[in-house]
This record gives sequence, structure tokens and C-alpha cells, in this order.
Amino acid sequence: MGYAGRVFHAPLIAATPGLRLTALGTSRSAAEAGCPEAEALSDPLAAARHPGAGLVVIAAPNDSHAPLAEVALRAGKHVVVDKPFTLTLAEARGLAALASDVGRILSVFQNRRWDSDFLGVRRAIAGGTVGDVVEFRSEISRHRPEVRDRWRERPGPGSGLWYDLGPHLIDQALLLFGLPETVSADLRVQRRGGAAVDWFHATLGYGPRRVVLTSSMLAADPAPRFLVRGTEASLVKQRGDPQEEQLVRRERPGSPGWGQDPDPVTVYRGGSGVTRDLAVPPGDYPAYYAAVRDAILAGTEPPVTAAEACAVMAVLEAGERSSAEGTVVKPEFESKNRSAAPLPHR
Repeated sequence: MGYAGRVFHAPLIAATPGLRLTALGTSRSAAEAGCPEAEALSDPLAAARHPGAGLVVIAAPNDSHAPLAEVALRAGKHVVVDKPFTLTLAEARGLAALASDVGRILSVFQNRRWDSDFLGVRRAIAGGTVGDVVEFRSEISRHRPEVRDRWRERPGPGSGLWYDLGPHLIDQALLLFGLPETVSADLRVQRRGGAAVDWFHATLGYGPRRVVLTSSMLAADPAPRFLVRGTEASLVKQRGDPQEEQLVRRERPGSPGWGQDPDPVTVYRGGSGVTRDLAVPPGDYPAYYAAVRDAILAGTEPPVTAAEACAVMAVLEAGERSSAEGTVVKPEFESKNRSAAPLPHR
């Protein structure tokens, strides 16, 4: 029940008909954690095996994802893991194989598939607004010049921006374009006193198309969330999705204005100087847990599959290797990862 559990998972579970929060793995009381209806267990392993739970959600430090997921799966639970899925691709593939062996659902919480900005850009691209995409830029940056004493900003496997925000940007890119042929990445520590990656710039190669993913903790400027260039037009989405801010303010899904994003996608036509604005759909984080519920109860496909999550891990590892060696790397995808349906490129 840290930031992810308190701000994202508990409220979204509470807003999903058919799901009920039964137990918490926390050192605090259930009332202190904001979920007085649940049982609080100080032992996370006991929480992962709780006999009254059919679904275990792991929103803990990254190095605990794989061991807790393994415990829960072996106890017969369905499992949702917050991003990043694991610390290594080998761990990810091991969990995916275990979930298949025990016949349980294993999914990763890629909530930004349901961001208003991404939904609007995805719809515009799929509708042919820009023609064939030749350049796609995606950035989530913040201005946090002071290094904070928390596990995400300490050195070690799975810490830093590449494993924090990188999985979101990679997952969105793979949804749009499928699996990249190459990855080139530069991962850096830029803040004074920093010990974990706080800036990255990664390029995914798809033939002539380039997908650029970047993030910084020293961005005082209002960089566009998305910039897309195509053979017919370009588009810009300036601002990001409002749902995290709404959750932090303790607004709840279904409340007036939930997920509403007044910032449009702006389309630029070359030469004429003509622009037009496209409204974006509301953000819809509750769709994730509704789809998890349906996967458990009705046997539908999980909203994020284990194979998709392994593909993201393959790109993360390729980016680490590329930055360390200064080379362009081919990610180590398995054939099952190739179920993604990419948008065409020429």
C-alpha cells in the first residue's frame, strides 16, 4: 500500500463491480491504509497466499515482483503485477511459463493503454489522419531536480526512470507498431547527487520508421506528450491524461468529469498551414480491472497478456545493453511475442 497501491490499485478495484478488496500486505493497519474493510497482514508472503483471495495484485518494490508473483501463482491465485513486470527477461518468461502450467491469469498493470492522450493519438493514426507514420515521439518528463530518498531513485536493478516510465512508453509503442527490429538507447544520471537513471532517450527501429521514447527529471519545459509525423500530416498532443491527478485528489472513477481531457490532438497539414483539432476520448483506467474480472470469470483474454509483458521486458533489456555498449541491439523476442498486430509501415 505504497503510492501505486493507495493511489491506483485500491480505488480502481473498489470501482469495479465483481471485485472486492479482501486483504492487504502492509505494515500499517487497514484503517491507516485507507481500506478498513480489508484484513491487514504484515507478512507479504501471507498476503500473497491469502485463502480468501482469488486475485493477488503486486504493487510493491520492483525487486519483489517476481518472488511474490511466484508465491501467489503456486498458491493457485490469478496475479496482476505492477510495471515493470520483473527485473529480468528470464524472470518474466519463467513467470509466464508458471502461469501457463498452473492455469492462472498473469497480467501486468499497463494502465497507460487507457490514457486519454494515447487513446486520441491511437485513434487518429488508425484512422489514417497522418498517412503512414514515419516518426513517432513519446515523452513523459517531470521537473524534480531534488533527488528523493526512495527505492525508485536509489541504485540497483529495476530502479530509475527506464524501469519506471520506460515500460509505459514501450508498451504503447508496441501496441501501435508491433515488435521493433532494433533498439538504440542512452540511459543517464543527470541530477546532482543522483544514483539511478533519471534521463533516457531510446529509438525503436521499424524499417524506415523511427519511434523515439524519452523522459527526463529535469524538464521545466512543457514538452508535447506525443508528436507524430506521417506522409500526409503531423499531429501533436500537448498535455497528458488527467486520471492520476484525479486519483491523487481522491476523485473516484464515475465521478463527474472523470477522465475528461479538454486538450485536443492538433493535426498539421504541410504547406497550407491549415490545422484542425480532434477531441480525444476520456481516459478509462477502470477498463483494466473490468477486463481482469472478465478474464477470471468469463475466460476472456487478459487486458495485458504475459506474452506482451515479456516483449516489453525484452525491449527494456535491449535498451540497457545498448546504452552500456553504445550499440544498436536486436531485442530477444520469442515467437509467441509476435501476436501483436502492428500498424503497417512502408
